[in-house]
Amino acid sequence: MESTLGVRARGLVKKYGDVVALDGIDLDVPRGTVLALLGPNGAGKTTTVRILTTLLRADSGTAEVAGVDVRRDPAGVRRNIGLSGQYAAVDEYLTGFENLVMIGRLYHLGKKRSEERARELLADFRLDEAADRPTRTYSGGMRRRLDLAGALVADAPVLFLDEPTTGLDPRGRTDMWDVIRSLVARGTTLLLTTQYLEEADLLADDIVVIDKGRIIAHGTADELKAEVGGVRLEVVARDEARLGDVERALADVGSGVPRVDRDTRTVAVPVDTGVQALTAAVRLLDDQGVALDDVGLRRPTLDDVFLSLTGHAAEKATEKEDAR
Repeated sequence: MESTLGVRARGLVKKYGDVVALDGIDLDVPRGTVLALLGPNGAGKTTTVRILTTLLRADSGTAEVAGVDVRRDPAGVRRNIGLSGQYAAVDEYLTGFENLVMIGRLYHLGKKRSEERARELLADFRLDEAADRPTRTYSGGMRRRLDLAGALVADAPVLFLDEPTTGLDPRGRTDMWDVIRSLVARGTTLLLTTQYLEEADLLADDIVVIDKGRIIAHGTADELKAEVGGVRLEVVARDEARLGDVERALADVGSGVPRVDRDTRTVAVPVDTGVQALTAAVRLLDDQGVALDDVGLRRPTLDDVFLSLTGHAAEKATEKEDAR
């Protein structure tokens, strides 16, 4: 019976001397779904992708991709996957069109289908006008889009994208998200690593958070946010000297201990009553003559989840995971 999983991993371990890059990773990615791997730089995300795509051999553990055993039949795995790494890998002496046709021929698509697929993808990624220029004349963002297009040439059933939209402008990211949604709607299985928490929130059916080679959280975006807590009331005071008054007011209306951030002049507190708590806080502060720059109800974000689980906010997207 055919497996319902596009990717399955059990007990993946990888060490580099005394450094443990992966320490028993288990993953299940149902066919036609998106799994996002989140974690600090060096957490083991890229190592996981390299093992699942046969670029690296695990010290122990098992893995199957598209129902094919990674260790026993690596060539079979490679026939069933598309991969885009953290850095654009294109031949700068070929045109964008020639790069994609070459990839199609390597996948044995045939000359005609390779050329058709190249033109389709160049249009999808807004590269059609530059299709016949050598890629050494492309900007960094254009090279990144071409590399992502290359991962899609074979229309493989399982796709691995390692920080796919790093280096893209907002429009490029939106285009990529649209392409991903289209692929998944047609049944493609996607394993995605990303530093853009918004990206995981928008695209992922399931999220796994890795830290120091271990899985520390697993669930949907809503499930992970629920673990952090519910709605909070945030108030930004105009005058830092009045933060004490804001803190006391929020302690009266909130359901927890207020948190004060002096750098941003912000006080936040969990609330159970939502709009009622906001209204009461505004009245209290207005009666005391406290001027505000902003006030509002905030729901937890994946940034909050990341901070709660790992002890710090997500890295900037320009930073790269280290070689682990």
